Amino acid sequence: MTVSKTDDIKETYEKIKPEIKSRIKDFNEIWEKGDKRIFDEMVFCLFTPQSKAKVCWETVQELKEDNLLLEGCKENISDNIKKVRFRNNKASYLVGAREKFVDEDISLKEKISQFEDQKEAREWIVDNVKGLGYKEASHFLRNIGKGEKLAILDRHILKNLVELGVIDEEPKTLTKKRYLEIEEKMEEFSAELGIPIHHLDLVLWHEETGHIFK
Repeated sequence: MTVSKTDDIKETYEKIKPEIKSRIKDFNEIWEKGDKRIFDEMVFCLFTPQSKAKVCWETVQELKEDNLLLEGCKENISDNIKKVRFRNNKASYLVGAREKFVDEDISLKEKISQFEDQKEAREWIVDNVKGLGYKEASHFLRNIGKGEKLAILDRHILKNLVELGVIDEEPKTLTKKRYLEIEEKMEEFSAELGIPIHHLDLVLWHEETGHIFK
């Protein structure tokens, strides 16, 4: 572990802790707003792989404004998400999720509430929502206030974990086994620092990007 880098993380955390707590409060409030708002976050996380988070969220908002999020066909959605990479696949994922959780009226909130363990909820999401892997499912649960025990291992986080000496190198691919191994190491590091893992995620994101977003 790099001591100076660790000290930097602790110092940054103390500076931005109020902002982090405010953001976590926002996430928790999304859960209270119900299924449609929760579905927005699922679509956002379906869009994020290899695309910028801010662009993905702007795209979700544009789809909502144009009544495409809940009503558009795959072709229309694809035509309207050109700023998102792999838009045809992601339009298909959106429609698939919508057919399951909106058209069939399966309540995401009720379903997720059935799981006492967040990692079990994540397993169910990965198994049942095409387009959401472990990173995206963790991100989704965090964004709806149900992922405070999960690690979101995106490239920003992995890069910082290497610099901090938590892992030796960034993995070229993240299998389930490797994801869970790195998550466990991040949990241990989080405990050593005394920073909750869902706070640490936002600190590392801030270290890499200079801001806190989603």
